[in-house]
Amino acid sequence: MSKVKIVCDSSAGLTEEDIKKYNITIVPLTVMIDGTIYVERETISNDEFPQLMKNAKSLPKTSQPPIGKFVDAFDKLGEDGSEVLCVTMMESISGTVHAAEQAATMSKTKVTVYDSQTTDQGMAFQIVEAAKVLEAGGSVDDAVAKMKDVLAKSKLYLAIDNLDNLVAGGRISKFAGALSSLLNIKVMLQVAGGQIHIIMKGRGTKAIHKEWDRILKEMADGPKPVKVGISHVEGNKEVERLMSGVEKIYPDQKITVRETVPIIATHTGMGACCLLYYTE
Repeated sequence: MSKVKIVCDSSAGLTEEDIKKYNITIVPLTVMIDGTIYVERETISNDEFPQLMKNAKSLPKTSQPPIGKFVDAFDKLGEDGSEVLCVTMMESISGTVHAAEQAATMSKTKVTVYDSQTTDQGMAFQIVEAAKVLEAGGSVDDAVAKMKDVLAKSKLYLAIDNLDNLVAGGRISKFAGALSSLLNIKVMLQVAGGQIHIIMKGRGTKAIHKEWDRILKEMADGPKPVKVGISHVEGNKEVERLMSGVEKIYPDQKITVRETVPIIATHTGMGACCLLYYTE
């Protein structure tokens, strides 16, 4: 039986430990800030990006990996006869999955491309569980089935502190953005079914806190989490409050906290805070 190796794009919220342990290959996305192109994980880090974005003259521009990057990765990994399982961020926010699919048809390696229907640590949850399946001798089909199971038991909630980047990126109209800024509107989003849904709009931080409290109650009343993550864009105060809330419910639960990747931070803007978890 041939070995199966995992490839994913750089939006996956994997820890360095996970990447090394499961020998995962990362194909990076890029972000352009005031004419300078930065490559995720290579020439810019998650921690460095928010300050550069804050000081930029205009909204950074993000780009999916070139098809050739995927072809090169697939060909190299398949030189020893291995298969490749390529996991990408959800199609609704990036064409990365299509670039990987095209590359798969051009590669000499047998490649299966899987849309995780999520991103960040939600994507990482699936990849790590797939890696465990493959490490235990499972097939690509077994790994994909496991990822689908994790997805079905996953939650991703994202609080947007200000709408400036969504307006600048053309996601909402300038009029709506200006009005929202005047009214101090905050938004809570949920990723479900591979799509982003607005589940709450309210005025001020209190509205967000009320929604987080509802979400934490939902977590407390549901099955026990296997893994919990918090990703953010310099949202330290909200992170501390959210961590405290999770720890009250599950005192022994390890929580992975990280600055999110530049690609996601570009769209969410400063102060964004995201809770991700999957359950038993």
